[in-house]
Amino acid sequence: MWVKPAEGRAVRFPSSKRLLKSSGEDVPENAFWLRRLSCGDVVKTTAPTATASASVAVEKAAGAAPAQIAPPSAPSAEGADK
Repeated sequence: MWVKPAEGRAVRFPSSKRLLKSSGEDVPENAFWLRRLSCGDVVKTTAPTATASASVAVEKAAGAAPAQIAPPSAPSAEGADK
């Protein structure tokens, strides 16, 4: 489930003691996080979509396709006689 800290709150992960990012993170739906949700320390939200910078990078990568290399041309009939 995707959660973020409620306004004015800081919440730590129980095992690592690392702070939950203010933009939110995907956390396991276990007793700890359900308790944080029920007491108002976190709010359930949806995962953010791709950021503008990531979508621009994808567009640039899509537009920068490698140049097409033409296959070697077959010898012409005129060159075979010489």
